[in-house]
Amino acid sequence: METDLANKIAVVTGASKGIGLATSQALAAAGAFVIAGARHNSAELQALEAAGSATFVAADLSTADGPRALVAAAADRGGVDILVNNAGAVTPRFGGVLSVTDDDWADALAVNFLSAVRTTRDAIPHMLARGGGSIVMIGSVNATLPESNIVDYSATKAALANFAKSVSKEFGPKGIRVNTVSPGPVATDLWLSDQGIAAQFAAASGSTPDDVVGAVVAGSATGRFTTPVEVADLVLFLAGGHAANITGSDIRIDGGYVTTL
Repeated sequence: METDLANKIAVVTGASKGIGLATSQALAAAGAFVIAGARHNSAELQALEAAGSATFVAADLSTADGPRALVAAAADRGGVDILVNNAGAVTPRFGGVLSVTDDDWADALAVNFLSAVRTTRDAIPHMLARGGGSIVMIGSVNATLPESNIVDYSATKAALANFAKSVSKEFGPKGIRVNTVSPGPVATDLWLSDQGIAAQFAAASGSTPDDVVGAVVAGSATGRFTTPVEVADLVLFLAGGHAANITGSDIRIDGGYVTTL
């Protein structure tokens, strides 16, 4: 499918790996210029920079200064047409709800929710100045499928979906579309690295990471994790003109992991 993203300026948070990296690569391949924000650079982002398709901005998106620096870099480039709020983190809470401290809650809110609030708030004036734009929030199936062992993550993703809907209502008449993408388990380091979710659950249960992954995919219709590229392709569609009348929507990409309506 042809896109209309050539020469657009796209801001991507959490861009150095996983879904954020795949999205940055997809946007660059479609002709957009990517302002890629993350705490650390990566070889893949450096390759995009070398090709003249991206600028990396070292930023801690969980702080107030991080989003501000990222949007400022986009403004220096000319503005913001596309914003992909992808930054996020999850920590399993094997002690359950009562084990989650105030600091744990504050950390989860900062990275999973306030990072998107702040980046969106800073980006919207630049989008308005350019006549509109598209914002895509990377949510999670856990926004509507909460789990006690990731209670803070689930709650912050629910807040993100709520926030996206509110922003879509206010700014849709002004040419800015806002949607969420809600992946199920995705084949990234977040899940599959030596310190990833599968390894942590395996250590807690006395099983193996492969056992954990197998149990997770057994609950899906397709029997596998989603790939980062598949999520990026969906983001690319929502960012472009083919989705011109889609706003305020949440699109699940989970291989049938969620079995309810």
